[in-house]
Amino acid sequence: MEDEAEIRGILAAYFVREGWKVDMTSNGIEAFQMYDYKKHDLIILDLKLEGLPGERVCELIREKSKVPVIFLTSKSMETDIINGFNLGADDYVVKPFRVKELVARIKAISRRAAINCEEKLVLLSFDNGSLVVNCSTSEVSVNGQPVQLTTTEFKLLSVLISEPMKVFSRSKLMYQVMGYRFQEDGRSLDVHVKNLRKKIEKDTKNPDYVKTVIGMGYKFAFQADKE
Repeated sequence: MEDEAEIRGILAAYFVREGWKVDMTSNGIEAFQMYDYKKHDLIILDLKLEGLPGERVCELIREKSKVPVIFLTSKSMETDIINGFNLGADDYVVKPFRVKELVARIKAISRRAAINCEEKLVLLSFDNGSLVVNCSTSEVSVNGQPVQLTTTEFKLLSVLISEPMKVFSRSKLMYQVMGYRFQEDGRSLDVHVKNLRKKIEKDTKNPDYVKTVIGMGYKFAFQADKE
């Protein structure tokens, strides 16, 4: 869903070349009406859409689906980027951009959507069953209540629980979660961690599960429950 016709045409040509089926519109209302969670594997949203802004479209989609969402926009302020991730975006690409980089990001997100946990891990519980992670269905529950994580949030959690108590450096964690190396300061990772904590922690200021190790990175502080 892109607001500029020329960019839509270029993107469509590249995406078709990759073998992807594409639906496009410049109208936010049409974008939401067009979205079909059974058919669409990924959504690219410009924030400056007609009728309904991309931020609101993302909010509406997140109410019914955890389909991967990439924001593609000219809004480059740090506050805009943080807000985008807080709304549930999995990635945020600022114009001007290189199409090949966007395609690489799409492929990275698709990989982490398809393979979220190691194959040997299927159903894991932590903290005497307070936190349950189903790797085969990408479902998470806290105290018996389901919580909806974005693709990136689930990948982040699955990486951390794959090696409990291990401290992951921010750069390594970003690479394993996002699927490619970043040149930025890692602020986007911090936002994803913050949003994950909002969904699984009792107290986000004093988290039980995802701990910050100052000067080093993050770790998951519980071993899996014994069967």
